[in-house]
Amino acid sequence: MKRGDINRWLYRGQRPNGIAKVVNGAWAVFFSWGILPDYMTTLEVTGRTSGRTISLPIVVVAVDGQRYLVSMLGENVQWVHNVRDASGRAVLHRHGRQQVQLEEVPADKRAPILKAYLQIAPGARPHIPVDKDAPLVEFEKVAMAFPVFRVVRSTQR
Repeated sequence: MKRGDINRWLYRGQRPNGIAKVVNGAWAVFFSWGILPDYMTTLEVTGRTSGRTISLPIVVVAVDGQRYLVSMLGENVQWVHNVRDASGRAVLHRHGRQQVQLEEVPADKRAPILKAYLQIAPGARPHIPVDKDAPLVEFEKVAMAFPVFRVVRSTQR
């Protein structure tokens, strides 16, 4: 079984199975400690039904001096629904918590961000059906299916 096959199995139906939930929980802790590369962090967002803080490991990609979060599993994932329900309010946790505002990027602006994301997030490659080295036009074809959020530092508490 190849790595891509394992990743797809862990996220069948675009939802993490029990093993993936445990692994994600562990990675969220490591990402928040800041002992891994700078682009690995933990996203904290309020669950829209539970009201609890939901934490998950996430890769932050920088493009043209801006930071972005990408949903490697597409539209129908809980953290995307939670961010939208929270009007973009979230926390990035790495060496402390940073309150942020997440602004959704229109689909026609996502292609270069998706391409940059696949360069640094090998775990996402099995989920996004474009080769990391493909021309930008190939990313434009799938951009609508993968939400992207621009990270804006929030002054609000």
